[in-house]
Formats: sequence, structure tokens, C-alpha cells
Amino acid sequence: MRIDQKRKLLGRRRRRTRKKLQGTAERPRMSVRFTGQHIYVQFIDDRIGATLAQVSTRSKGAGGDGAPLAANVESATRIGKAAAGAAQEKGINTVVFDRSGARYHGKVKALADAAREAGLQF
Repeated sequence: MRIDQKRKLLGRRRRRTRKKLQGTAERPRMSVRFTGQHIYVQFIDDRIGATLAQVSTRSKGAGGDGAPLAANVESATRIGKAAAGAAQEKGINTVVFDRSGARYHGKVKALADAAREAGLQF
């Protein structure tokens, strides 16, 4: 399959799930995005269009022990725990999980499970 066709299908999946999800101040949207090299997590209040907290593999101190992070399952677990910690610092305990068109397995599932274990409620 050509890369432009893959991007088109990903965009359609993203729009289809985004139609059903809306983040509020009490329950923001936890948006997860995976690229080939990095993982990005944002907590978004869609009513005012603001990002409340964010964590990524590019953030300093996100991994904890200083080891380099990449877009793999191990790093997804560490980023999930860091994201839950950043959210709880801002007073966020419950979220709406937005997987951004990605299928719920592998890295996405590892990140979500780690965030749940760290105290976030989906």
C-alpha cells in the first residue's frame, strides 16, 4: 500500500474516533501519538482548545533513569507512568483516551495499562 493511501486511512480513523470523544476540564482527552521514533501524550481540554499537560519521549526527565527513549513497548510503559504523574500534578484523575487512529494493541495498550496502574482512570 502506498504511503499516501496509508496516511489517508489513518486520517479517516482519527476523525472517526475524534467525533465521538470530547475532553472537558473535569475529564480531558488523553491524546496519544506514535511516530517512527517518538511517543507524544497530551491532555487536552477541547472546550477551550488548550493543552493542560504533556509528556513525550523528547521531554527531559520523562524516562526517569536517563536511558534513551524510543517508540517501543518499553518506552511506552515508562511514558504512560510519566504521563499519569504529570496529569496528577495538574489535578487530573479521569481522562478520555484518544488513541489517534492507532489500533489498541502493542505500544498503545502498554501505554494505557501503565497509565492505569499509575492511577489514571479511563
